[in-house]
Amino acid sequence: MMDRIEMPCPHCSSAEVKRFGILELKNDLVQRFRCNSCNRTFSDKKLKHASYPAKIILNTISTYNLGYTIKQTQKEAAKRFHTKIPESTIHSWIKQYSNTCTFHRFREQAIKYNPPEEMIFTTSLQHNQIYKYQLHKAKLELVKTELPEQKFSLLKAYLDKIPTESFPHHIFQPKHEEMEELTRSSQIKFDTQKFVKQEKQNLSNALASLGLHLAKTNYERHEAVQNFMITNDSVTVACEIPVYLTSDDIKYFLGKGFTLDLGNYQTPITGHIDVLQISNGLIHILDYKPEANKVNAVNQLTTYALALASRTKLAVKDFKCAWFDDRHYFEFFPLHAVYVKR
Repeated sequence: MMDRIEMPCPHCSSAEVKRFGILELKNDLVQRFRCNSCNRTFSDKKLKHASYPAKIILNTISTYNLGYTIKQTQKEAAKRFHTKIPESTIHSWIKQYSNTCTFHRFREQAIKYNPPEEMIFTTSLQHNQIYKYQLHKAKLELVKTELPEQKFSLLKAYLDKIPTESFPHHIFQPKHEEMEELTRSSQIKFDTQKFVKQEKQNLSNALASLGLHLAKTNYERHEAVQNFMITNDSVTVACEIPVYLTSDDIKYFLGKGFTLDLGNYQTPITGHIDVLQISNGLIHILDYKPEANKVNAVNQLTTYALALASRTKLAVKDFKCAWFDDRHYFEFFPLHAVYVKR
């Protein structure tokens, strides 16, 4: 009986795949496979032309981009992976992935704000389930000139408030034992206006592709992508940002002429934004969706934008939304989805 593998053939996409021996590299063992449909072989080698496992390469780059020196990065890698990597090899990895892991250009400035161990603030939020809220403190300072000072201050005040006791964490938990679930942004459905949804290639695709190499299971994909982006790109400032939309918020938008049919939903409507970025004068709300080309996240992301606009007292026009995976990126302006200019 054929040893079934949950990995399609990269040549013909057939699922009729079986293991076909081990390929021994200098610093790694690679599983080979053979496709019974086209008889071609392939391997599960994560990164092309690499003699080290992907987890070592990518975690080493992340360590460097947290602000550690090359020597410190070498020591951290030796401690974690029990192998001494030549400094020249680490240099070559940083250079090889510099077009994707762009934060290396700003790390010297970032170190002036926070030491490596304090670069990213992380805490677990007990919101019905556990969410890992992350805030890149140094990057937030580096990108603040992308927004007018008042808008940046409003956004930062909200992000800083999240891990404190003054944040209404109870909103993200069922009020009663018999109330199994809250109204989640991902469940919201409403009609939108005609608007432009653009499909494009974005750096987030390449970052997700690398981050996915660090996920051991499908369950870990979101966190792996988030961790890699907040550490290695130049614009991701926070991950797993809790937001909520109240009945008063909805009434406000309706009073301003928004076409928002949410009357049948129990409020508050809650959610957690996967990735928050600041670039090109806008605040970008991103959601990682495996097989992004097969889903439509407009309602969910528009709800996120309305909720974050309400919480920060910013205008909806200040936000841009997108959902993505390692190959697809769909973006739109949430304002255009729920408001017709008069």
